Amino acid sequence: MPASPVIGVLALQGDVREHLVALAAADAVARPVRRPEELAGVDGLVLPGGESTTISKLAVLFGLLEPLRARVREGMPVYGTCAGMILLADKILDPRSGQETVGGIDMIVRRNAFGRQNESFEAAVEVRGVPGDPVHGVFIRAPWVESVGARAEVLAEHDGHIVAVRQGNALATSFHPELTGDHRVHALFVDMTRAWRRAESL
Repeated sequence: MPASPVIGVLALQGDVREHLVALAAADAVARPVRRPEELAGVDGLVLPGGESTTISKLAVLFGLLEPLRARVREGMPVYGTCAGMILLADKILDPRSGQETVGGIDMIVRRNAFGRQNESFEAAVEVRGVPGDPVHGVFIRAPWVESVGARAEVLAEHDGHIVAVRQGNALATSFHPELTGDHRVHALFVDMTRAWRRAESL
């Protein structure tokens, strides 16, 4: 078994390239995923930032939504940033018409909670499980988590709002670590994927 896990980035819309670069820097083999057969060939998957409604509709169009839901239920590690966090929520507080989620984290998410594009901001965020200094968080039309269920672990808060959550092999952040050059959150996800792959091979 090769040392580096193969991690895909859902490449339907959003900041795909930045995640591919961050994953490679964190010692993963990074690949774009647009088709079900590509999804079948990865050990883990990143759901990037972008527009959550558009991504969910394209996932249906490309035949990816149901296979992705199935793999998440089976335990495949998955990491969602911003729009990806919304896609991993079991419930959206204010969904758009026809908007669907992949699910996987017992949380309720509010879309665009931190404001519109011109209200984007950056902040230092202490993330549990990420060693060293606080993570530099880039918040762009970012959601926040209104509440979590018993199975979900809160990893970070900002200004009294939950901005990072983990449940088993599913990780989600409101902010965009892929835009900063700091690859520690991606390294955490690569380690999660490596551990899961090791356990699956036993």
